[in-house]
Amino acid sequence: MPRHSGGLSRRQFLAATAGTLALAPLLVHGQPSAPGKLRVAQYKGGDKLLLEAAGLLDTPSPLEWAEFASGNLMLEAMNGGSLDLAYGSEIPPLFGFIKGAHIRVIGVIKGDVNEQTVLVPKDSPIQSIAELKGKRVGYVRATTTQYYLTRMLDEVGLSFADIQAVNLSVPDGAAAFRTGQLDAWAIYGYSVPLAQTSVGARVLKRANGYLSGNYLFFSTPEAIADPQRHAAIADYFARLQKAFAWRQNNPERYATILAPEIGVPTEAILTLLRNESQVRRLVPVDDTAIRSQQDVADLFLKAGVIERPVDVRPLWDRSFQAALNG
Repeated sequence: MPRHSGGLSRRQFLAATAGTLALAPLLVHGQPSAPGKLRVAQYKGGDKLLLEAAGLLDTPSPLEWAEFASGNLMLEAMNGGSLDLAYGSEIPPLFGFIKGAHIRVIGVIKGDVNEQTVLVPKDSPIQSIAELKGKRVGYVRATTTQYYLTRMLDEVGLSFADIQAVNLSVPDGAAAFRTGQLDAWAIYGYSVPLAQTSVGARVLKRANGYLSGNYLFFSTPEAIADPQRHAAIADYFARLQKAFAWRQNNPERYATILAPEIGVPTEAILTLLRNESQVRRLVPVDDTAIRSQQDVADLFLKAGVIERPVDVRPLWDRSFQAALNG
C-alpha cells in the first residue's frame, strides 16, 4: 500500500487529513425487526457473555446479537435499520444527532473511565500531553477519544491542529501502534490491557476527570413505540441491572470467563475491575445526564469540531423510566 511522509498508509493518511466531522450522510434503510425479536449490539466479550455468566440469558424474546468495535459504528448500523438497541459514550449519539440520525437515548450506564487512556510505546521519551505537539496520535473519531484528547490538548494550550491526528478504527489503531506508526494512541476498553501485555504500552494519561462516565443506551423511535420491542428492551434492562450487580460481586469469576473470550490475561482484567472509577450500573435518563452531554456539545463547538450550537434535549427519551427504576 502506498505510503506518505511519516510512514502512514494511504488509508491512515486520508483519515488523518479528513475533516473532523466528515461522516457519511446518515440514511435510514434496512428491514424492520421480526416480531418479538430484539437486535442488540455489543462489544467483544460484551453483554451476551455477562448475561450468560450471571444466568440471565433466558430472555422471553429472542435476541439477535451483532458485534462492533465502537459506538459510532453501532450508531451507523442502527440508523441503517439493522439494530434495535446499542450503547456507546455520549459522543456517537451527539454526532449522529447533528447529522440527523434516527435514534433516541433511553438509558444511561454509569461506567469506568480509568480504562480510557492515552498510551505511548514502552520506550517512548514522551512524558506529558504537551510533548505530543507534532506527533502522530491515533484516535477514533466520534468517540470518547476525540473528546478527552481535545480537552487534554486544550489544557496545555494545544489543539488537534498541533498534532498529527490519525483517525483509525480500533483494529487499525492497534496495528499501527504495535508496528510503531504512532507516537501515541488515545484508546479505551480492553485494547488498553491488550496493548500493555502484548507490546508493553505505557499509560501517558488517563481520562478520569475528563469524562463523565456516562455511556448511553440508544434505540430507534420505531422500536420504542412497538409494544413487543418496548417490552423486550425493558426486560433486557432489568436483566442487565442484575448482571451488573453479579459482576460487582463476582469479579474473579467474571474475569476468568471473559479472559479467553477477548484474549487478555485474567489478572489484567482483574486489575481493570479493581481500579474502576465507579461501580458499573444502569440508571434512567435524568436532567444531569442530559446536561453532561450538552457540555460535550458546547466544548466541541468551542473547539471548532462542530459548526453550530446544538440543543441535545430532543435526542433523549424517558420511555423506560419505570423499567429502570423498577
